[in-house]
This record gives sequence, structure tokens and C-alpha cells, in this order.
Amino acid sequence: MPNTPKILIISSDTGGGHRSAAQALVEGLQKFRESKFVAVRVIKAVEESHHITEKLVNLYNWILRNKQHWMKYVFWAMNRFRPETRDFVYRRSFGYVAEQFEKWCPHIVVSVHPLTQHIFARILKELNLANQVPLVTVVTDPCYGFWKGWACNDVSLYLVANEEARRQLIDYGVLSEKIKISGMPIHPKFHEVDEKSAQAARQALDLNPDKFTVFVNAGWAGGGNIPQIFRELINGELDVQTIFLAGKNEELRKEAEELAKTAKFPVKVIGYSDDVEKIMQSANVMISKLGGLTTFEALACHLPIIADTTTPPMPQEAGTVNLIAKNGAGILLKKATDIVPTIQSLLNDSARYAQMKAATIGMAIPNSTQKIIEEISALLPNRQAAVINAPQEIETQLAQV
Repeated sequence: MPNTPKILIISSDTGGGHRSAAQALVEGLQKFRESKFVAVRVIKAVEESHHITEKLVNLYNWILRNKQHWMKYVFWAMNRFRPETRDFVYRRSFGYVAEQFEKWCPHIVVSVHPLTQHIFARILKELNLANQVPLVTVVTDPCYGFWKGWACNDVSLYLVANEEARRQLIDYGVLSEKIKISGMPIHPKFHEVDEKSAQAARQALDLNPDKFTVFVNAGWAGGGNIPQIFRELINGELDVQTIFLAGKNEELRKEAEELAKTAKFPVKVIGYSDDVEKIMQSANVMISKLGGLTTFEALACHLPIIADTTTPPMPQEAGTVNLIAKNGAGILLKKATDIVPTIQSLLNDSARYAQMKAATIGMAIPNSTQKIIEEISALLPNRQAAVINAPQEIETQLAQV
């Protein structure tokens, strides 16, 4: 339809959080926006724009998977040299991005990645569209200490998780009036379920519906310190069952399947899955690196977390570690060898586990994705921006979400 509002969401598969955020926004537009039609396109702007930037994304994911302890150096280099502001990156991105505008002609651009809004802001200026096309950034890092790349003075509106994230942007020089606290972009499918539904979720995974279930989450990239923690867990004698998610790492999945054969308790090994919410809803506790979005997805499911701190957390995730520890919604795992006694302590102390589960409640802003959609819709040329609680018809076009 010629008058259909168009939204361009720019993301990247550097880790899985940005991709999940983009999917959450698409689903939110389907579920919460009142007007009958909106067209949405999601592009992975960093890796799709040039073969060199694609190689840089692959390198980032390799480090994330295999050398997690190097990430602090990557963080330092990114903050020091600011590649998102460099002509080298811009020149290699301009042709692709300009082509997307010519093909799509969006009414609004939404960034969920810290490397993208600088490039898009500059291109909007060169195309004389800066005053016509709002640029919205949804920050997917929830705590103080995230990348400087998130800060761009040409962004029209920032949507952040909490006061900490707002304060970090202000300290980076962003005007306070451009920032609104909305909560994290969590897909609506992540929510708490009752015990009957949790039992059904376990049965769907061919697991015992009544047994304490440990979800070992190696993340979208599949790696880091989690495989070593899993190896230690496998050697334990525990009255539990375990789900191991290997992500995009096929070698890790095969290795985990071999290890599972030696376990003294049931182990379900899964590769990549689009149904992580069902795994979370089946679990009693999750072992994971504290990525911002993964953490808040678990909190939305009221799932306590055993957080990997066996090496120092990535700098942009350190605040999330502190948040979990401060609120008592999880346990910080200092050594991989501590995993078996840590889980045994939860089995032995039901009151402690109940306190952890209760602590997950209220840590995330309720209906955060709905709030984000309200803010985005208000900037569309179609001013019918009200949000309702029932799904409406939507015209959605996706490019490799």
C-alpha cells in the first residue's frame, strides 16, 4: 500500500542480543500497534554492507566464542578508535545503506546496534533527510559502562532500559531530553509460566516433568567459558536434568552430545533454537554469561541465573553482573569447579532458591516492548499511534531477520 508507514530496523549478528532485539521489535509492532498496516524491514547493516566489515563481524564472533577473556581488549580498542565514526567504515557502508533508502524509503529508522546509528545519521544528512526521517536508537546494554558507540548526537530519540543507562548516555554527551526510559526490548514470548506449563515444556523436550532442570546456555555464538562449566557439571552426581544449548557452534554441539553420554543424569543437547523462551520456561535455573538481553529475557521468565564470572565479564556486561548480585536474583560463579556444589546448595536449600526466584520479579520494566512501540509509533507520519492489547493485522516484510 502506498501510504503504509515503513520502519527500517538496523542490526547486526555480533552475538545474539541485537538480533533478538530486532525480532522483539518486529513482534511488538505486530502485537501492540493499533493501525492496520506497517511495513518493517530488518537489515544486518554491518556485515551486509561490505566484505571487510563482514570479516570484522566474523572475527568478533570468533573471539566471543573462543577467547572470551580477550573481549576487554576489544572493548578498549572500540572505545579508543571509534570505528563507527571513521571514514574507512563509512565509505564502505555508504553504497549499501544509500541503496536501502532508495529501495525502501523508510519513514523512521531504528538502530539496535552501537555501530550503526553514526553511519545512518551521516547518510541521512547527505541525503537531506535528517529533518524528515527520525533516527531512534534502542540501547540493548542495560547498565552503566557500555560502549561509547551507543552515543550519537544526531539520534532523534534514545530508548534505554533504566536510569543507569540514561546516566551513561548523558555522561557520554547525549542531551537528556533525547533519552526516555522504556525498559529492554524483550520479545513478548518471554514471560513467566505456572508449574503446570513448565512441566508441559519439560515433557515437550522429552524430559522428566517433575525434576529440577538446569539450563546451560552457551549463547548464540556457542562458546566462551560455558563449555568448561558444562564439562565440570557433567562430572557431578546430582539429582537433576540438564538442557545444553550450543547455539550456532556445531562442533560444540557434537562435543556436548559425546559428553552427555557420560553424565549420571539426563542431558538434552540442543544446537541453535528459535524457542529459547520454551527452554527458559522449562528450567529452574540458568547457567549463562550475562549478556544484557539474555539476562532480561530470563528475568522476564522469573528464572534465577548462575552467572559465569570465571573470567572478568565483558566491560559492557559488568553492570549486569552487579545488578544480579545486588538484587539476589542469581549466583556469581567464580570457578568452573564450583558449579556442582553450587547447584547442590540450591537443591538442599529450597528457601534460598525461592528467594532468588522472588528477586527476579520487578527487575525488568513490565510491558517494556509495548512502551518502546508506543514511542516509535508516535514518530511515524501516521499519527494513529495508540497502542492496544490485542494483535491487529500487519504487513511485515523481513530481510534475513
